[in-house]
Amino acid sequence: MVARSRDRLRRAEDAFLELVEAYRREHTAAAASDLVEFVDGRSAQAAWISRLESGAHRSIDVFQTGRNLVVPVADSIYEDPPEPDAEPEASTGFDPLAEPAAAHHDGVRYRVVVDSDFLTEPAAIRALDERLALGHEVRIVDDPLAKLVIVDGELGMIQVSGTASVVLRAPLVVLGAQLFETTWRHARPYFSDGAQLSTDDRRVLQLMLAGLTDAAAASQLGTSPRTIQRRLRALMNRAQVTSRVQLGWHAMRNNWI
Repeated sequence: MVARSRDRLRRAEDAFLELVEAYRREHTAAAASDLVEFVDGRSAQAAWISRLESGAHRSIDVFQTGRNLVVPVADSIYEDPPEPDAEPEASTGFDPLAEPAAAHHDGVRYRVVVDSDFLTEPAAIRALDERLALGHEVRIVDDPLAKLVIVDGELGMIQVSGTASVVLRAPLVVLGAQLFETTWRHARPYFSDGAQLSTDDRRVLQLMLAGLTDAAAASQLGTSPRTIQRRLRALMNRAQVTSRVQLGWHAMRNNWI
């Protein structure tokens, strides 16, 4: 009886392994191209970005950083941005959702994380303000980001070098989605409604926390370094602190940003 039972168990195990192998053949990608697709050149990257945006149904999650060369940030907020091939092919990189007004879809949730490098781009603040006006959620991190876009948690694109990006499909896209979620949880809001601060003061605080110099912050806000210094001094007096480091801690603790 024991021998017969062992024999039946072996046959059952063999049948199970055959089923697993059949499932693997049916559901596992047959080639690497079914999992990832390399995209080289600005035109190809821009075309894929457009395809991802237009195909979104539920959500679009984006990492944006500096060195935006497919569509520079400043160009993305003008009425007639240049075509992706308007500059020499030597310029590289891709810019996920560089044109928020054109990319907006009703019913789709947009979440955007930007880093300090992005805030040094010309017209970066204006571009983020456009996103807020469209209802996009925007957060900031201090550490550098890789350029990334994830659509509906099912398809994505990430920059892997200065000249190439990779389109991610299931199951690899899950890694990109998890990376975004982790970063999103630890990022700080670009704007918070809880503080009784003026819009300009909150912008100055964000740029200070991002590590921009007074001159760089002044360039972003269209003012002078001396005006930036006066605003920060007034905020320090309001917070009753004596250094910018203390001001940053006070701003974070009291929901000023």
